Amino acid sequence: MTDWMGLILFAEQAASASDKVSGLPLGLAITIFVLAVFVGFEIITKVPPTLHTPLMSGSNAISGITVVGAIIAAGAGHSLWATILGTLAVVLATINVVGGFLVTNRMLNMFRRKSN
Repeated sequence: MTDWMGLILFAEQAASASDKVSGLPLGLAITIFVLAVFVGFEIITKVPPTLHTPLMSGSNAISGITVVGAIIAAGAGHSLWATILGTLAVVLATINVVGGFLVTNRMLNMFRRKSN
């Protein structure tokens, strides 16, 4: 599952860049974001299929931290636009966490012994 949370949180930061909240010029922030997308894509595509499910399971805790950050972004009250993006980030991060738990549960069920 693609983690769109970084994109949404970045958009929220870019919207508040005029307030100098992030402290970075918008061009530099966009450059860092684009480089992070390329690096992330290269890293994820190099993971062997046998390690993909355990990796997704382990990254579920990071998605939980993303939910907390999205809640903070939604409740900060900077502007209506930031609140809308923060709320959308909460919804998408929660979907990501629940999906991660479902995949982990399915993976663990594959290793259970069946009693006859």
